[in-house]
Amino acid sequence: MSRICDLTGKKAIVGNSVSFSNRKTKRLFKPNLQVKKFFIPEENEWITLKVSTSALRTINKKGISACIDEVYKNGYLK
Repeated sequence: MSRICDLTGKKAIVGNSVSFSNRKTKRLFKPNLQVKKFFIPEENEWITLKVSTSALRTINKKGISACIDEVYKNGYLK
């Protein structure tokens, strides 16, 4: 199971963990992903998506149908 947001495509990025003595070691910054079920009234069905919390805020603002249409329009999903 990959840690990639279904709507935004966010995934883990690499950075440095910096200690007090300023030593740097590699680490992963993982996105805050949540598994949520959404009801799509146009299709009268529930879908399960793994979305980031920033995508959840966008869904609350625009609505799930508008977000899915935008994802298809930009070519992320087919």
